[in-house]
Amino acid sequence: MSDNAPSPAPQPTTPSPGALSRRRFVTTTAAAAFGFQVVPRHVIGGPGFTPPSEKLNLGCIGVGGQGAGDIADMVNSGLVNIVALCDVDLKQGAGTISKHPNAKLHRDYRRLIDQQKDIDAVVIATPDHVHAPASILALRAGKHVYVEKPLAHSIGEARQMAKVAKESKLVTQMGNQGHASEGLRLTREWIQAGVIGNVTEVHVWSDRPGKFWDSQGKPAPTDAPVVPDTLDWDLWLGPVAKPVKYHPEYAPRKWRGWWDFGCGALGDMAVHNADPAFYALDLGSPDWVDAESAPNNNQSFPEWNIITYHFPARGTMPAVKMVWYDGGKLPPKPPGMEAERSLGDNGIYFVGDKGVILAGGWAGTPRLVPEARMKEFVIPAKSIPRCTVGHRREWIEACKAGKPEDAHSGFHYSAPFTEALLVGLLPVRFGKRIEWDGANLKATNAPDADAFIHKVYRDGYGI
Repeated sequence: MSDNAPSPAPQPTTPSPGALSRRRFVTTTAAAAFGFQVVPRHVIGGPGFTPPSEKLNLGCIGVGGQGAGDIADMVNSGLVNIVALCDVDLKQGAGTISKHPNAKLHRDYRRLIDQQKDIDAVVIATPDHVHAPASILALRAGKHVYVEKPLAHSIGEARQMAKVAKESKLVTQMGNQGHASEGLRLTREWIQAGVIGNVTEVHVWSDRPGKFWDSQGKPAPTDAPVVPDTLDWDLWLGPVAKPVKYHPEYAPRKWRGWWDFGCGALGDMAVHNADPAFYALDLGSPDWVDAESAPNNNQSFPEWNIITYHFPARGTMPAVKMVWYDGGKLPPKPPGMEAERSLGDNGIYFVGDKGVILAGGWAGTPRLVPEARMKEFVIPAKSIPRCTVGHRREWIEACKAGKPEDAHSGFHYSAPFTEALLVGLLPVRFGKRIEWDGANLKATNAPDADAFIHKVYRDGYGI
């Protein structure tokens, strides 16, 4: 598990006497003209230039797949230096590794966090079961954290991540990019303005898993293929307490469909598609959750789920029923929706006592139902600040400013949101309606759920 040595740093060159003379001339002239004012380095470099010394130094954990996209977008901001990369699968991470030859390469995220003192922040894009242990270790080491969705693999992890983030006063962000969107803000403004009256029902759906992975409903494999040379399987398992043999049914792509590693379609897509409901309606924690599902073997997730959440009244807002659909299941079309109009593969709709709002997935742009209402609709005044730089850059700028509240899907928001969503997996797992005590993280009618709510970890990987 030894780390690869970094590429040698380029050696500085000595400027010629002529260059020194020119430099002295420019410096002397500028000092005389401006009274020895110091000119910021970003001005010397031209518009939009940020010198390396003023950039955020990133360590990136999980650099293939989604991690590669996160890293590329952050590099394009011009505000980061990639100083360390970490991946247990060198084949999956090869593209990103080749683009950053001067970054220190690690296989074990614990060594990256413990050994590299030049890192300001970490980007975590691993399978779900590693999110909380890596995030909490980084926060306790004084690093800002960007972690992919879903924030956590268990309800207890989400609660602990919020606690540690608050204590650390560091900047955090979950990778639900739609939280920076115009659609999310419009939805909240319309609902708060009473456009559809009091909302009592929400329906949210996704086409996942579908073509994205096919492990749903399968028993765990019993054969043991050879582990690829490029993969450190022991490190891939990381926090998993029980022994699991390598199989391509798990890594690199299908892990979401297995209870040991992922959170199924709900974890993959509810953090995107249900975000408008939590943001617009201030939902908080449910008081009970029920589910209808395909057969569940407690190894892989069921092929489909319909999960019903009940949220109590909040202030002047009434109680809300929210229903989640995945695996090809869809809600009924909302009242008044045109026969030819499609719900789409991913989306959400709100039912109020004065109408319906429908939006696409990933916090898409809202529309009224029926569509004809849009012709006479007067859009409410904008009351929520807009994000103009995108979700990832929002986090980078908040890190540089030291302002956790400026990252709007920070753990202060995304941890309670994830926690509430993951309660929906309890009735799937235990086969009955769950009465939920959110304050104490207890399924009051299912004491056997405690071991699922609060995970056990392998030695050296706890939270």
